[in-house]
Amino acid sequence: MTTFATDRPLRTAVRGARLFDGASVTSSSVVLFDGTRIAAVGQAVPADATVIDLPGTTLLPGLVDPHVHMAFDSSMDVVGALAARDDDAVRAAMVAFARTAALGGVTTVRDLGDRDFLSLAVRDTADPAMPTILTAGPPITSAGGHCHFLGGETVGVDGIRAAVRERAERGCDVIKVMASGGNLTPGSVQHLPQFAVPELRVAVEEAHRFNLPITAHAHGTQPVYDAVAAGLDSMEHASFITADGVDPAPPDLLATIAARGITLSMTLGTKPVPGGMLPGMAARMPLLVANLRAILAAGIQVVAGTDAGVAPTKPPDAVRWAPAQLVQVGVSPVDALRANTSVAADLCGIGDQKGRLAAGYDADILAVDGDPLADPAALHDLRAVFVRGTRVR
Repeated sequence: MTTFATDRPLRTAVRGARLFDGASVTSSSVVLFDGTRIAAVGQAVPADATVIDLPGTTLLPGLVDPHVHMAFDSSMDVVGALAARDDDAVRAAMVAFARTAALGGVTTVRDLGDRDFLSLAVRDTADPAMPTILTAGPPITSAGGHCHFLGGETVGVDGIRAAVRERAERGCDVIKVMASGGNLTPGSVQHLPQFAVPELRVAVEEAHRFNLPITAHAHGTQPVYDAVAAGLDSMEHASFITADGVDPAPPDLLATIAARGITLSMTLGTKPVPGGMLPGMAARMPLLVANLRAILAAGIQVVAGTDAGVAPTKPPDAVRWAPAQLVQVGVSPVDALRANTSVAADLCGIGDQKGRLAAGYDADILAVDGDPLADPAALHDLRAVFVRGTRVR
């Protein structure tokens, strides 16, 4: 009887013109993988390998977006659209979001706010066309607080402990707490704290007891101070927004963030869409950019956590627009690419599996026409995307 079974997966060699390995530009131009893992990176192609020639392309690691919301549909009314869907429809929308992200070169996403833990089932779906998914479940928020409609309302220290424990027991990958209000929730005040420092500190202690990282949504200046005082591992946004403007980022606070090695996941990665910007953001943008420059000058580790899903400017693959924005504020092209490959993977706790083109890493590979180190817009000229060794089409 003829059989086509083999003792090991077919070896595939992807060959481009140049290669960025997640840390630096190398002299290599070939990535060899067996099944889902990279076997070698170099210039030679083994005789037994199937070769995929992609002349003129740059090979680089799949992009990592550490802040997405797969339950949201990138419309002008994401909250209303979500409320209109039952759980089956939400799960289907999450799968569609994930597949769209992969088609756009995003091979790892961290969902920082779903409804009622629905992202766990999507994460565990054996779908080779979807990125690797990490999930926080519903974010922990105060009664009536930001995104309370997702199911994470929590009251008091005991409630916070129980909320963190529930997420750990359900198998979440990260804890997300709303240290401030947010723009999407009526009655929530974006620049004001939602929890006291002792409450945030309990969330940190409980998360770390379960060996889980914890990040805080923090917009206003006081919530950022509070998150730092509580010992959060990272922060989302850190926008220093006020009721009607933006505070200058306090130098003492930036120095503390840098000294403690807290990574800031800034809300970069914005697709140009006419009329798609959230209300009030255009007037604040110059001040937000000035603060970003100050954050970078302070030596703080920055990644782009796009908030994909929350607006028309935030599609599932929004992170492709982030490196160009970082370059515009003075980040080198190499560091801009690192921010959403190796550095973002490290932030997510998977830096030994993702964000690099190196032996032993997952075969998440992008091939783009042109050179994104010379022109970040080349990230939009995708020739091929491989997710864990499977070419996504």
